[in-house]
Amino acid sequence: GSLALGKGEVYTSEPEVKVPENSRVMLSCSYSGFSSPRVEWKFVRGDTKSLVCYNNKITASYEDRVSFSPNGITFSSVTRKDTGTYTCMVSEEGGNYGEVNIKLIVLVAPSKPTIQVPSSATIGSRAVLTCSEQDGSPPSEYHWFKNGVQMPPDPKTNRAFSNSSYVLDPKSGELVFDPVSAFDTAEYTCQAQNEVGISVVSNAVRMEAVEVNVGGIVAAVLITLILLGALIFGIWFAYSRGYFDRAKKGTSSKKVIYSQPSARSEGEFKQTSSFLV
Repeated sequence: GSLALGKGEVYTSEPEVKVPENSRVMLSCSYSGFSSPRVEWKFVRGDTKSLVCYNNKITASYEDRVSFSPNGITFSSVTRKDTGTYTCMVSEEGGNYGEVNIKLIVLVAPSKPTIQVPSSATIGSRAVLTCSEQDGSPPSEYHWFKNGVQMPPDPKTNRAFSNSSYVLDPKSGELVFDPVSAFDTAEYTCQAQNEVGISVVSNAVRMEAVEVNVGGIVAAVLITLILLGALIFGIWFAYSRGYFDRAKKGTSSKKVIYSQPSARSEGEFKQTSSFLV
């Protein structure tokens, strides 16, 4: 594809290039309708942006392994970090401009995946197992194995797995049991695959599907009831023995304020105190 403003036109013979890591590759960019073309190349991958070529000259960060020609740029050796989109931009004085995008995919086989598997999962609950690897380019798809047997994406399609209820996402590598059944106790492994190759198998992790601990729950409920009963009995016992009434009397008696008049005779004081008591 090409984008043209004015009479200049820019195009490529290969808008998508796939090449194994460490190999030589040329990204083509040709143009017509420019009398004094100024060529620039920029690279974008996610948040990473860099200038490969500026004003018909390869920039310092690329000059040791990239060469420029009017037909494109050539990498002497590519790494996985070179995967991304390259834009060839051609311009000249007077506003004549055109550009074209080339997608470069450096092919890398997937590495050994790492898996996260719960050691035990309660029957009837939900359990999530994950598998991932970082090297595969293009991105890997994931296969799960139960006791060495590959799990189908849909358990209902295979009699050996029809007792199980799970959802398997080959792109994200997530395996979700919902709900977990006794049938799901097993050793699980995972493998990653892309068009370059297939990884070695991950380490095996065993997941035990366990029953809800009914005995433990019953014991906990009984202990709670016994403690609650003891508390209620304690409160009732205190009431029946009049502890609360005595406490009230004690607090009410404290409210009596006794003040001794400063300038009174002994006789007057005795009379006042006997009256208060």
